[in-house]
Amino acid sequence: MCSVRMSDAEHKFVATAAKAVGVTLAGFFARAALGAAHNPHTSAAAIAGRRETVAELFAARRHLGPIGNNLNQLTRAINSGAQPTDTRLDAVLESVRLASARVQGATDQLLRDG
Repeated sequence: MCSVRMSDAEHKFVATAAKAVGVTLAGFFARAALGAAHNPHTSAAAIAGRRETVAELFAARRHLGPIGNNLNQLTRAINSGAQPTDTRLDAVLESVRLASARVQGATDQLLRDG
């Protein structure tokens, strides 16, 4: 049996990550600890880098919600016969492109760092 101390912000961050992958908090800690134990040469810098990359994925995910909402509004308007301005359509599509690139960049980083 063991216990872990962390700040409320750290607890929320880890609990969110555990929920995102569909495991309990205890299961998340166990998997992370066992993964680190199997590779004791993993440096603190690499672990910190992964943490930052995962945080970037969560931030990008939160960013996609409002973008999806804007895209849905435009689609609904177009389906109702409205003609959105090219500027508004271009802005939403650019937001989708940037958010997709952000998620892809963070995913690529995680895959590179293993």
